[in-house]
Amino acid sequence: MRKNENPMDDEIRPEYDLKSLRVRKVGAKRKTVGSLSVRLDPDVAELFPDSESVNEALRFLIRVTRDHQ
Repeated sequence: MRKNENPMDDEIRPEYDLKSLRVRKVGAKRKTVGSLSVRLDPDVAELFPDSESVNEALRFLIRVTRDHQ
């Protein structure tokens, strides 16, 4: 049995598409147990780049609605 010259060479089958796999976050940025997750529709999500901007917009909406009650 001979060794592969390149350690990255392997015999994985071509039908296995590893490029479509998602990477799980580990460490400090991983969700904690009990955290709330909300899914946004694509048209809404394209307007908000991160959770901070969503929270800012919702807080603004809360202030406006409280002021007009």
